[in-house]
Amino acid sequence: MPHQRAPTLYAIIAMKLLKGAAFVTLAIVLYTLSDNNLPSDFQKLLHWLKINPERKFFHDLAQQVAKFTEPGLLLAGAGSFLYSLFSWVEGIGLIFRVRWAGWLAIGESAFFIPIEVYELVRNFSAYVFVILVLNVIIVVYLFQNRDRLFHHHSHRRHVD
Repeated sequence: MPHQRAPTLYAIIAMKLLKGAAFVTLAIVLYTLSDNNLPSDFQKLLHWLKINPERKFFHDLAQQVAKFTEPGLLLAGAGSFLYSLFSWVEGIGLIFRVRWAGWLAIGESAFFIPIEVYELVRNFSAYVFVILVLNVIIVVYLFQNRDRLFHHHSHRRHVD
């Protein structure tokens, strides 16, 4: 039976694949920066962007950048890479409409909802609010449409 068109599913797939690409890019950046002098590089970036490094925000950010260590960046890069693979597995599984990928996407999106609500209560952010709304939409849509969207694999044995 051919798949029905599912534009919302296609949008979810695109988001999962783009998230995977973003996290693998982050992993590569963290790996390549791991042996750099980050405070110096940050100062050069601010100078290149013609930003005053003495402004409080950039001064505070520079202090945070100075705390990064090579092992910490390598660990963050490895974590980003693993998470990118998780997103790609979800996206590719959703492309093929396999049931486990739908449940994986539901579980991953649902996992972050309480964390996002906590963050919004603690300190409202439009960015976190948008992510929360997207995760709620993903969970509700995939759960409500799971029977229509995903393969039903039968476990019948064929007897000759």
